Amino acid sequence: MKSIFLILCILLVNLSSFSQKQISTQQHAWVMYTENHKLTERWGIHTEYQWRRSDYFQDWQQSLLRLGLDYYSKQNAQYTLGYGWIRSYQYGEQPIAHPNNEHRIWEQFILKSKVGRVEFQHRYRLEQRIIENWKVNSTGEFEQDGFIFRQRVRYRFLATVPLSRKEMVDNTLFLAAYDEPFLGFGKGIGKNILDQNRLYFALGWRFNKNCNVQLGYLNQYIVKTDGIKAERNHTLQIGLTYNLDFSKQ
Repeated sequence: MKSIFLILCILLVNLSSFSQKQISTQQHAWVMYTENHKLTERWGIHTEYQWRRSDYFQDWQQSLLRLGLDYYSKQNAQYTLGYGWIRSYQYGEQPIAHPNNEHRIWEQFILKSKVGRVEFQHRYRLEQRIIENWKVNSTGEFEQDGFIFRQRVRYRFLATVPLSRKEMVDNTLFLAAYDEPFLGFGKGIGKNILDQNRLYFALGWRFNKNCNVQLGYLNQYIVKTDGIKAERNHTLQIGLTYNLDFSKQ
């Protein structure tokens, strides 16, 4: 209940600030592939790639690759320590000054529960971001000027409901929905603590416990570092999850 209350408070602050910002509205498309392969009863590997496009599929928005080491506890919890490489491009009405690379260390904790037919997932993530910084030199050309260090925390509350069957078993149509606020902290976060918020709804098909596909809508709200400019991105999202369990072989 505390987590849900936190989300509602952040959303209220988010909504109250809309009238004060210059919001750019855009249409994007993300194609995502995610794997969590268990190597032993307690340890596994996370791999993930996201192909993010602006103007639906016309141009690049981002390329995102994540790798991680998973630990599964006896209390139905999952811990991950990982690395991410993100390439960001210029897009939309409020583009970044220059394409840049980001190296990201992330720590994650996932807790799952179930009430009736509905499965819940709480995902807590910390991120340490090392981002390329670019400046214009004396000849008017861009040159790299070191790196910027940023930190943020994310919390995702996900609910999954089976539609075609009473339980989430093989060959089940399901509904998935989540909200995820991103909060910056530490030095250099600018004039805003709320970095972005993601609200997601999707229909999915579970082939089996290790494989599912989802087609959904993501409403991504991004606040720029000046605290004035913001993006409202309406995003088509296609996701495939495929896991393998080598611990039982």
